[in-house]
Amino acid sequence: MTFEEVFNQIKDSMQDIDVSQVTEHLAYQFNITGEGSGIFYAEVKDGTLTVEPYEYHDRDVIFTCAAETLINIISGKRDPLQAVALMKLKVEGDIEKARYIKEVLESRTKKPARKKAAAKKTTTTKKATTTKKAAKKTTAKK
Repeated sequence: MTFEEVFNQIKDSMQDIDVSQVTEHLAYQFNITGEGSGIFYAEVKDGTLTVEPYEYHDRDVIFTCAAETLINIISGKRDPLQAVALMKLKVEGDIEKARYIKEVLESRTKKPARKKAAAKKTTTTKKATTTKKAAKKTTAKK
């Protein structure tokens, strides 16, 4: 996997993160090692998340890890604190702001998932209602 592919995958998966309630400035730099190596940053400023493929010189924290580890953290498959404990993620800089990344990642918007669940429930309810109506018609015909 190239850096461009890794970066695009991570950037796409970060699109549903809601930082509108974050009041402080956060600047995270990510150094990807191994396959797909490269550097990018994520900045939270004025309730907006920006992800760009550049080095951020005035950063709060530098995270260094393999692309696979970072993809798993961003997608929620791996806890960032666990990754640090397992020495799969190296952290340099402001530790308090580094810990805050977990909350930022957990602030993904839940609306699309709820809509799907609601749509599924509605479909199931419609099927049940249709089945009950059909049963009533059959009973009425007898």
